[in-house]
Amino acid sequence: MGDPSQPPHPRPLHGSPPTLSTVTLLLLLCGHAHSQCKILRCNAEYVSSTLSLRGAGSPGGLRGGGLCRALRSYELCTRRTARTDLAFHSAVHGIEDLMIQHNCSRRGPTAPPPPPRSAPPGSPAPDPCDYEARFLRMHGRRPGFLHCASFGDPHVRSFHHHFHTCRVQGAWPLLDNNFLFVQATSAPVASGAKATATRKLTIIFKNMQECIDQKVYRAEVDNLPAAFEDGSVNGGYRPGGSSLSIQTANPGNHVEIRAAYIGTTIVVRQTAGQLSFSIRVAEDVARAFSAEQDLQLCVAGCPPSQRLSRSERNRRGAIPVDAARRLCKQGLPVEDAYFQSCVFDVFISGDPNFTMPARTALEDARAFLPDLEKLHLFPSDAGVPRSPANPLCPLLAGLFFLWLCIH
Repeated sequence: MGDPSQPPHPRPLHGSPPTLSTVTLLLLLCGHAHSQCKILRCNAEYVSSTLSLRGAGSPGGLRGGGLCRALRSYELCTRRTARTDLAFHSAVHGIEDLMIQHNCSRRGPTAPPPPPRSAPPGSPAPDPCDYEARFLRMHGRRPGFLHCASFGDPHVRSFHHHFHTCRVQGAWPLLDNNFLFVQATSAPVASGAKATATRKLTIIFKNMQECIDQKVYRAEVDNLPAAFEDGSVNGGYRPGGSSLSIQTANPGNHVEIRAAYIGTTIVVRQTAGQLSFSIRVAEDVARAFSAEQDLQLCVAGCPPSQRLSRSERNRRGAIPVDAARRLCKQGLPVEDAYFQSCVFDVFISGDPNFTMPARTALEDARAFLPDLEKLHLFPSDAGVPRSPANPLCPLLAGLFFLWLCIH
């Protein structure tokens, strides 16, 4: 590292990876806003992968396999964030510049993930089918969780707190990753209407070693079973079969599925003749998908072509909008995205029962969101929340890559 009392010497463009102290400063400044700046996780993994290269010798050595593997992993991590903000674009362009500077091909091996923290000697091995306990044992902290919901006509709240009113008709994937597949099938709420509602849900819990057999749950309007498709209520006869369970306190209207082996809880409801879906899932599980699995409403929200515009949302409804607002205000006093969704649903349908999907979705969000400050969203026409975000994150991410390029 050198003597910190001495002034730094200028280094050529193709020099060593960034020093830990500089990167740590940037990460700490933005650490408290991690949820608004997911790109920093990729930054940290890249720094961890390249620390051992600081003493690798000449710049020519740094152009070898070690740095290129780290850069390929870095690029893959940033693209998986599925973000469209300044921090994401800074990361993408910064990595491209570094790969060109170090003559790295896009194809080839990637750097292995950082090794897990070792457990204290003599402590019992964690249950492989208890995700939260296993994560705490390996990382010394509790895992992070994400929340997604689909309800009403439908309205989708994505993992990244984007909120869209959608026209999606037919079968669309809400989730598609290495552990879960969730598909919602929607149909128009009325003949000729552009708004749609979910009529069917299919949830597949994929086979996982000693924990569970593959289990399929299917629900349709007026058929909300309290068991998986094979009639079971757990993950099967494997040692960790009890880590997946299904239960209901309100048969035919509310089912809760707990998947402890992947740190996930799912709620399926039937209200006002339609189905709603809500999930709390571990971050690592939600991000475990390939580039080919990029179409997931919970990850990126509804595609732009499937979002209802303001003019479509404001067309003539079945009842006056003021009447719809009064009905929704009774159970949703905060005029947030849930309130707006409620007004839209009641306005279009004319049915006071259509206040319920938004109300129950808000209840689930309150139970599932670890950070209640993100409970209420106030989306713009584009579906991007106007909830407060830390302005330092995009700025610091950009400075991070500028620093990389000049050192």
